[in-house]
Amino acid sequence: MEENMDKIKKVGKFRDLDLISHATLIQASGYSYDDLKKPIIGIANSFNDLIPGHKNLREVAQHIKNGIYAAGGIPAEFGCIAVCDGISDNHIGAKYTLPSRDLIADSVELQVRAHAYDGLVILGSCDKIVPGLIMGALRTDIPTIFVNAGPMISSPGFGDKIKANTTTISEGLGMYYAGKLNKDDLIGLSSNCALSCGSCQFLGTANTMCSLAEAMGLCLPGSSLIPAVYSERARAAFKSGEQIVDLVKKNITIKDIVDLEALKNAIAVLMATGGSTNAIIHLSAIANELGISSDIMADLYEEYFDNVPLIVKINPSSDEFDAQDLYANGGVPEVMDRLGDNINRNVLTCTGQSLDANLQAIRPHKVDENVIRTMDDPFLQLGGVSIMRGNIAPETGVAKPASIHKSAHLFKGKAVCFDGEEAAIEAIKANKIKDGDVLVIRYEGPKGGPGMREMYLTLKLLNGQGLSRTTAVITDGRFSGTNNGCFVGHVSPEAAAGGPIALLKDGDEIIIDINKKEVNASISEEEFEKRRAEMKPYRSPELLPGMMRRYITHVSSAIQGAILDKNY
Repeated sequence: MEENMDKIKKVGKFRDLDLISHATLIQASGYSYDDLKKPIIGIANSFNDLIPGHKNLREVAQHIKNGIYAAGGIPAEFGCIAVCDGISDNHIGAKYTLPSRDLIADSVELQVRAHAYDGLVILGSCDKIVPGLIMGALRTDIPTIFVNAGPMISSPGFGDKIKANTTTISEGLGMYYAGKLNKDDLIGLSSNCALSCGSCQFLGTANTMCSLAEAMGLCLPGSSLIPAVYSERARAAFKSGEQIVDLVKKNITIKDIVDLEALKNAIAVLMATGGSTNAIIHLSAIANELGISSDIMADLYEEYFDNVPLIVKINPSSDEFDAQDLYANGGVPEVMDRLGDNINRNVLTCTGQSLDANLQAIRPHKVDENVIRTMDDPFLQLGGVSIMRGNIAPETGVAKPASIHKSAHLFKGKAVCFDGEEAAIEAIKANKIKDGDVLVIRYEGPKGGPGMREMYLTLKLLNGQGLSRTTAVITDGRFSGTNNGCFVGHVSPEAAAGGPIALLKDGDEIIIDINKKEVNASISEEEFEKRRAEMKPYRSPELLPGMMRRYITHVSSAIQGAILDKNY
């Protein structure tokens, strides 16, 4: 206990007469002097009018405040930025989504350190925002609970799809360019793909990271996938407000909950559910805050890929089921309960109890085996997300077997190379891509992009044109959690750092072997070296101002979590 004294905050510290000036300023905001003897709980709220995954967070925050008051605490809400991949994608704004994660982490750290909150509720739902909030909280190491907005409800079907979602419109765009859909129908479709606020309906990065936060023990059991418009969302928020006060009283901090064992549990759930490939970047970045190396994390990804099969099948792995269905079938607790020895049930969670105690409290319910299966009868014997290696990606790449049709698990094709995604999209729109092509999209990594934007639209357009099973994409950029088709992303070293992906040429034979976890070009080492000698040093086509210029200088590779180096 003595070694943890440096992280203990004295509840009621602002009543100390030496801090009377601080108390005066706090009272100016409407608090009473008597309030200052109670636990002060910061609420880091990433509410945003424009982003559907954060639109309801004001209402959610109010329920959290009510819970804090009911438990004898005092809430103190502050704002965080929120950047949506879906809104910013495919133009200059897309470069800023991944870098926003580190700014969010910095802002949480600064706010908590400056104001010395007794506890913290981190409130967010989408892609980079969730890991950024967790990273910032880990730096402060105070009692912390995570609460999210919840996923959107399902949308009606379109074409041969039983359900539509926020990315169906992009597939419709591919159909439009292929002459399969007219403009009026495309515009009409856009109004029917998102019927409520909340994070996007599928197991993209948003719902993946919310689920993994629950798997790490950071939010109340079963709460991460409660749909945004369900009344249960409000009750979970209220209970979270009560629970954070209890954690403060018991001095259970975030690092008592999030450690290597908690990260292992999150990796197991990632593999079992076939979550977003972006989780690899974010889990490694979270691990970095704990002093856990990217090499250890890479080994764990491979170990769990081999040992944890895919037992969940929702969009993008299935057109029939989505996050709402996973919630209805027991959500994250049901998945973890089925993973046996792959889950450490002795870890501490934000309930103040062990994961085992939480799982034993699961109410009996019916489970649709088309949504969640057992370990003995999985959808896929492999895990959902795979680390790839080979002469194109000597430091690793990432694939998603859960979203790759079995017919494409061994893919051989000819490279068609593009320096940047825009050129690839124009080629797809012009119907220049054909069966057997492997699109090589480079200079889209953390440094080269800069910002490592998602190659989301590329795969959606290919899908809309009926090419998702007959073409492949490799890139040093990222993919959206909703993407499917044969793809390998996060190729490291990236092209801008002189990685082999920069040396590929049109017509090179590319071999992607999902079962062997390999991505290679049929090129000799001698030929690679010859091309390297002829290669010109990379220069960014644009010098972006402000924080992006600093980001390019200090960002690490994707497998290291795209973190900012220690000298930043």
